[in-house]
Amino acid sequence: MCVIGIDPGIGSIGYAVISKKPSICLLASGTIKTAARAPLAERLFDLSEKLSAVIENYNIDAAAIEKLFFTKNVKTAIDVSHARGVIMLEFARRQIEIFEYTPLQIKMALTGYGQAEKRQVKIMVMRMLGMKKPLTPDDTADAAACALCHSGASSVLIKLQKLHGSTAYPAIKN
Repeated sequence: MCVIGIDPGIGSIGYAVISKKPSICLLASGTIKTAARAPLAERLFDLSEKLSAVIENYNIDAAAIEKLFFTKNVKTAIDVSHARGVIMLEFARRQIEIFEYTPLQIKMALTGYGQAEKRQVKIMVMRMLGMKKPLTPDDTADAAACALCHSGASSVLIKLQKLHGSTAYPAIKN
């Protein structure tokens, strides 16, 4: 199974592609950047093109996207919501099933503690992927955490899904 994790944003979108076979490994990771001074529509188009290029390089079975949490900056929340729509469209267009996880669910799955610090999550990502150094920047590490959460790399995730489930959007069937 090949899973792509996404940490959505408008200026910097983190992604990480992991494979579960034969064991969990990181296939690719990085950030997609958009020009801060460009009009929103241009940034969304740029995001679409760059994400599409990443998706086309891998045989992705599922997309795990971090859910937007409440932010005090309404404009940022709206812009990120636009970006999430573009991200979801790119996966739906390819009939890749989309799953969303809250930061709490991701932290629980990787550390067993929903209030874990970012540093603790980065350490668990590093250990689960057998890396010597943590992934940087944070957007990439967050995307990897989201992908690992979905992959079921932690037994805590299985318990969490039984209790609370995750939000899944089935792929669009034509």
